[in-house]
Amino acid sequence: MSVPTQRRTKSARLRRASHFALKKTNLVKCQKCGKPTLPHTVCESCGTYKGKQVINLKDKKKTLKQKDQDRKEAAKKKAEKKESKKK
Repeated sequence: MSVPTQRRTKSARLRRASHFALKKTNLVKCQKCGKPTLPHTVCESCGTYKGKQVINLKDKKKTLKQKDQDRKEAAKKKAEKKESKKK
């Protein structure tokens, strides 16, 4: 394994590390609900983009609930199969 020939000076180390800083994100207010969102993205709270309704959040919540129920049912069936195999 190779060894560095010279130790990096403090100034060289800090100059190199100056690019590691995180950049501050720019937030804008949603035109409809006023909550802060990232620019050029759909508002997560109301589902609008540039003042137009893009996503119907009620339908999205329903589908998420349905998926959650399906997962729970699948887990129950799997547990029942394990119990029946043990007997």
